[in-house]
Amino acid sequence: MEFIMVFMSAALVNNFVLTRSLGICPFIGVSKRMDTSIGMSVAVTVVMVVSSVITHLLYNFVLVPLGVTFLYIVVFVLVIACLVQFVEMHLKKYSPPLYKSLGIFLPLITTNCAVLAVVLLNVELFYDSLALAVTHAFGAAAGFALALVLFTGIRERLEYADIPKPFRGLPIAMITAGLMSIAFWGFTGL
Repeated sequence: MEFIMVFMSAALVNNFVLTRSLGICPFIGVSKRMDTSIGMSVAVTVVMVVSSVITHLLYNFVLVPLGVTFLYIVVFVLVIACLVQFVEMHLKKYSPPLYKSLGIFLPLITTNCAVLAVVLLNVELFYDSLALAVTHAFGAAAGFALALVLFTGIRERLEYADIPKPFRGLPIAMITAGLMSIAFWGFTGL
């Protein structure tokens, strides 16, 4: 039951994009086409989950025993950067069209504050439990993917809508993101 609560909390109630306003850059940047948003969602999910496992193990079995927990942010950023490079190389080799369509937003996962926030919150909230930390990371990634795919679907439909000229493009996208954020705030009572 605790795992379900952690997952639902990370995915819906405390959605990193829509309620915490983290990870907005890829959210806005790759949400024009569904294939790129799904690719970004998969890439972010891999980086969030794997970095959560690695950082949890490094923190508990290296940094704490050596008494150098003050280095945890530097270590976590290095782990995330290495994982993003691995994902980037993998996509470049096995899926060149997706690699090309993600463009600059793929290396920006390294500086995606949602990814760093997940590993930092895992240390703060789930110090001893690797299973809960991974559940939290997977829930956060699922919430990111849900928000991104929903937003992309709406943006694709807005391309064919009759929108007043001053609101076309980014303004209507920001209004839509704001309305989605309000909708996700409705999950706070869960």
